[in-house]
Amino acid sequence: MKYSLSFFVFIFLLVGCSDDSLPPIKISDFKNDISVKNLGMRLIDLPYGLNSMEPSRDEVQEIFIVVHGGNSEGYEWIYPLKKINTEFRHMYFYRWPDNNCFQNSAENLKNEITEILNQDDSIKKIILMGHSYGGILVTHLLKNWNLITPLEIHVVASPLLGTPMLNSMCGYEPISLIPKNSVLYEWRTQHKLDNVFKDLSEDPQKIELQESYVTTLPETYKSNRLGHNWSISWVADEAF
Repeated sequence: MKYSLSFFVFIFLLVGCSDDSLPPIKISDFKNDISVKNLGMRLIDLPYGLNSMEPSRDEVQEIFIVVHGGNSEGYEWIYPLKKINTEFRHMYFYRWPDNNCFQNSAENLKNEITEILNQDDSIKKIILMGHSYGGILVTHLLKNWNLITPLEIHVVASPLLGTPMLNSMCGYEPISLIPKNSVLYEWRTQHKLDNVFKDLSEDPQKIELQESYVTTLPETYKSNRLGHNWSISWVADEAF
């Protein structure tokens, strides 16, 4: 009996003292033998703020930041992050409290970008990709862009026109002018194929904005209906 009790006490202490937590996820952790859902859980579990997805920024010329939408589970970004990444492009994932209004998070992101640029004068361009509600955040940042470094914005399946809730609760106003030294690409899903937008009488992706580049996505992608989350993978394949 003494032996059994001692054995269980030892196991309890061993388990209690072990650290099962994993380090912050990187693109190098995106393995084919790990489910996309599990990888997505680790991605969305990153702390709020700008999370580097690679170990260093040596010899990079572009900073590429992806911004998730509301209630994201992370998995929709696994393939795009791998596909978009190149030797001269450093990838970041911006985690933000998407159940709140977007303005403070947009300002925080701009501050973090400014800090990177102040530390590294080899960066030639900043690229942001915002999905769904994340597109609202990145276009708000675009409105206030006043840095010398060129800014390229991609919004994917994003309700740039606004919604009644977004307008009333957060005081949202669509972007109306693209600042100098920047460019905006709009990637729109087909209204009735997008589960998030299909029940709305008006397509919230459609705004009248001069000088933006608009692409309407096809009906299918890899033999699947091209809906809200698949849209990011399609853009990763076609645009980068």
